[in-house]
Amino acid sequence: MSFGQQNNPYGPPQQQPGYAYPQQAPYPGQPYAPFPQQGGYHGMPPVPAEMPGLTKAARIFMWVIAAVHVAVAGVMIAGYAAVKHEEGKHTGETVTTRNGDTVDAETAFGFARGLLAFLAILALVFAIIGIILAIRYAKGGNGVRVGSIVYASFAIISGLFTAPAYGLGLLTLVMAILTIVFCAKRASAEWFQRPRY
Repeated sequence: MSFGQQNNPYGPPQQQPGYAYPQQAPYPGQPYAPFPQQGGYHGMPPVPAEMPGLTKAARIFMWVIAAVHVAVAGVMIAGYAAVKHEEGKHTGETVTTRNGDTVDAETAFGFARGLLAFLAILALVFAIIGIILAIRYAKGGNGVRVGSIVYASFAIISGLFTAPAYGLGLLTLVMAILTIVFCAKRASAEWFQRPRY
């Protein structure tokens, strides 16, 4: 029995790569290259290294929508103060409604103040939710993306109601629609669904 040259169809075994040896190409019969480094682990798609441009734009729109709602809350608070001031002038008077009923001024002004206070609080809460979502864009998961889409959907309704108010509603409407479109894009989905190690 001879231990000399054996019948090897792939040629002599190649040296293992080490510190001094460069990575070598696969053998002629080897079906794959050893461990390709393309960003993902074991067939997973590559992880985005930084936030995509569309996602950054959606985040900016979230900040703008929140700022608009802070401004709307300011307008409501100013209206509340004006109603409170007028209420002091008309104490003890009666107000005639459109259908001919008479209501004392205190009740009418109280209803107006209550409505304005409710709208101011609602706008502030909406602004706070938008700020929290915008802050979470860097590290948040898919829930932030879904929350942003839902938030922007409500912002469309808010924009329709506040459209007559100095163009703030129109700005909210446009930004909300763009936020929904940008958050629904694949690049944004990949950013929010990326694995976190």
